[in-house]
Amino acid sequence: MTAVDAYLSGAIGMASVVIALFFARFWRTTGDRFFLYFACSFLLQAAGRLFFEQATPHTDNIPVHYLLRLIAYSLILIAIVDKNRRPGPDKS
Repeated sequence: MTAVDAYLSGAIGMASVVIALFFARFWRTTGDRFFLYFACSFLLQAAGRLFFEQATPHTDNIPVHYLLRLIAYSLILIAIVDKNRRPGPDKS
């Protein structure tokens, strides 16, 4: 892995943490589970990126890497489905 790859991987990991913190703040403000699911998803993606950056050999062909991504993206899908299934406020 080149220095540029390591730099970009770290930047993406840091950006994922920042996005997770924004979603966590929105969750605390609104109490909506939608934001909590997104915050957990981005934290999982950041943790996976930072963990696998330290792993040797540097490769994306590790099955656990794909499992973490699958779980993170599944959390996003669950959040969307959950948000659309819940009844909204009464507009009477």
